[in-house]
Amino acid sequence: MRTPRTALVTCALLTSGALLTGCAAPEPVSDSTPGDAFSKVYAEGERPTAPDLTGNSLEGDEIRLSDHRGKVVLLNAWASWCGPCRAEAPELKKIQEKWGGRGVDVLGIDNDHSQADALAFQQEFRLPYPSLHDPAKRQILRLPRGLVNAQSLPFTIVVDRTGKVAAARMGMVTEAEVAKLLTPLLPTPTNPSNGAPTP
Repeated sequence: MRTPRTALVTCALLTSGALLTGCAAPEPVSDSTPGDAFSKVYAEGERPTAPDLTGNSLEGDEIRLSDHRGKVVLLNAWASWCGPCRAEAPELKKIQEKWGGRGVDVLGIDNDHSQADALAFQQEFRLPYPSLHDPAKRQILRLPRGLVNAQSLPFTIVVDRTGKVAAARMGMVTEAEVAKLLTPLLPTPTNPSNGAPTP
């Protein structure tokens, strides 16, 4: 029989484990841990096609993934009640601000049932990118089978400029991790004086 102290320790360990791996309903599942590289990275000729996710943003504007063709897109699934999602929000903001001018778009996929809660999250972290409101996971379930666990948050999918999935990650991401993937997916900057690639 467990003592109250043992039960409290067990609860604390489970809670901290959930924060590290992700939030989930009903069970947290993650195939990577914070600090790891992206768990799935596809060679250029082996990349699956990303479905053309569509829907409305939290503000009610229409969102279509194909409208971002020609740019590298980070699809990040989140919810306001998810602790790791809150922890990684400043990193995603940093990615959009640092890499947006170089051809990268962050696009959120919000899983909140309450649109008001999701908007409050977006405003709290001053996120400079839109999020598709997908409380029933209809758009997430269109992703290629086995790419991510749709029941676990957060996760991030990198879509290349042609609309193919270049990488996927369960759990939190950082700007430093993402930067390693973005550079080879973006066009090489050229020197305007001679048209040669910028070193």
